[in-house]
Amino acid sequence: MKVVKRASCLVTVILFILACQNNNDAKVNDGELSIIPQPVKTKLNTGNFTIKKNTVIYYKGKDLVPLAKYTDNELNGALGFNLPIKEGSGKGINLIISDEVEKSLGDEGYRLNVTSRSIEIIANKANGIFYGIQTLLQMLPPQVACSTAQVGTTWRIPCSEIEDLPRFKWRGLLLDVSRHFFTIDEVKKMIDQMVMYKFNVLQLHLTDDQGWRIEIKALPELTKTGAWRVPRTGLWWGRESPGKEEKATYGGFYSQDEIKDLIKYAGERFVNILPEIEAPGHSMAAIASYPYLSSTGLKYTVNPGSKFYTIEDNSLCAGKESTYEYMDKVFTEVAEMFPFEYIHIGGDECYKGFWKKCPDCLKRMKDNGLKDEKELQSYFVKRLEKILEAKGKKLIGWDEILEGGLAPNATVMSWRGMEGGISAAKAQHHVVMSPVNFAYIDYYQGDPAIEPPTFAMLRLNKVYTFEPVPEGVDSSFILGGQGNLWTESVPTFRHAEYMLWPRSFALAEVFWSPKSTRDWAGFVHRTEVNMERLSLADINYSRSFYDAIITPSKDDKGNLLIQLSTEIEGLDIYYSFDNTYPDHHSPLYKQGDKLDIPKDADGFKVITYREGIPVGRMITVSLDELMKRIPEK
Repeated sequence: MKVVKRASCLVTVILFILACQNNNDAKVNDGELSIIPQPVKTKLNTGNFTIKKNTVIYYKGKDLVPLAKYTDNELNGALGFNLPIKEGSGKGINLIISDEVEKSLGDEGYRLNVTSRSIEIIANKANGIFYGIQTLLQMLPPQVACSTAQVGTTWRIPCSEIEDLPRFKWRGLLLDVSRHFFTIDEVKKMIDQMVMYKFNVLQLHLTDDQGWRIEIKALPELTKTGAWRVPRTGLWWGRESPGKEEKATYGGFYSQDEIKDLIKYAGERFVNILPEIEAPGHSMAAIASYPYLSSTGLKYTVNPGSKFYTIEDNSLCAGKESTYEYMDKVFTEVAEMFPFEYIHIGGDECYKGFWKKCPDCLKRMKDNGLKDEKELQSYFVKRLEKILEAKGKKLIGWDEILEGGLAPNATVMSWRGMEGGISAAKAQHHVVMSPVNFAYIDYYQGDPAIEPPTFAMLRLNKVYTFEPVPEGVDSSFILGGQGNLWTESVPTFRHAEYMLWPRSFALAEVFWSPKSTRDWAGFVHRTEVNMERLSLADINYSRSFYDAIITPSKDDKGNLLIQLSTEIEGLDIYYSFDNTYPDHHSPLYKQGDKLDIPKDADGFKVITYREGIPVGRMITVSLDELMKRIPEK
């Protein structure tokens, strides 16, 4: 996240000349500052506060010293010089914990007042000050992040009054580090990016069939064996299975010291890290390390992305008492490492076929009066809840933990749509909404012909319509929401950034800002400004929302028809069927038309322009492929 001085700037001139004013003041659109997530109340006044080399950062109370230093560090990255830091108050930047609790601000809210003489960030608690700092940083013009823009630049912040607090207390993102391993430094980068937009929970998916990523000293094979798999590339589930003598060299894990360092880093930025230890399903890495954990007891290998589900046993045996002893050992060390009150136990997609043939599972069911395998999984989850509660932790799991009966105090993270969350909330359980159709940011965000392969489609404008509180549900049981970045198709952190942004801008606004302020056109403008910030900070992101959307259909005779649209307004769409590259001299699409396909054409190309300049990518797709996209009736 640090907007540091760069040897060079990434040039995105065309896009941002169109999107932004070319000046050194914060971007303003229709009287509103271009801040994500949008504050609750904003009043823009006349004039500016100018940051100079002698501008002082003031703080009241020793507890705010770290935040004063943080502010200086972040401003230094943008401005190129350090500011003096002093205790007290005065003409400068003032960080103030309110003497009397301001109930309207809650625990995470803040007031930011900018006059020509001073800046005040006032909050009840330090995390409120921190979020006010993030808003202040977004009020700086994006250009100051570029080292070449420093000569003769003045750093002005518009005079304004902002009162702000979050709608939800759980504003999360998930990073799957099991399918592909990401270093501690890369996870720290993600934290820095998250806090720019006021996220406060990072769920680390630490274990799965493809890797075990955390040191458990009582169970050393989990990282000696479970953290490594044979190297593979190519499409997930289409990869070759491990050979008998093939060495497992791809992977990695975090030592407990590294985890403690990461937690400290996150805590300084008011981010809670939620560890996820998958159970009973998705446990192949653990079973490869300790074969006794499965119902079959067979020796398996860590899966590299090849087909195995229902063929090999990747579920922990719910019948053996040794399984619960194993989970106790894991949770003992995880609970000691992670201060967050919750531990995520997964609970999703558990294949129970091997349980049906397992003597231990059948005996467990008989002894406890369990009628089927769903109730056996419920028994398993309830046992885990007791283990966690004995260690002072709360259990949270995916919505499958509802099946067979929900553990008494469990929190549900609803991913298979909203229904699981609705059921849990109506049963007076807390819920984090994370539905696949709004919050799975590993999905396509543009046309599959030009995007890396994944599983389904989730465009930016769809994410922005996400509403975590369904009608008829008591909102007090909805803790908030979370976006999930699964990494089957995300092998590098650079690509993780591409999948996160700008869709996580939309999630940030959904989780923080009032529902009543939702405004797609305004959000698009603010997204463009913040994309410039990401460019200048060398953070990757997607521009897919500028691309054309191709919707194929058939006429009554079965002939292909093509309809075109865009996510945002104001774009012109040009196309061709003759294998030439379309530009602004090519046929212009008229909104609502269904294009007839010329005889003998075999391909289609399309591109978007704005004000005579290309902004979207060229999409090239065969007509045969478009036919395959048409859903069967």
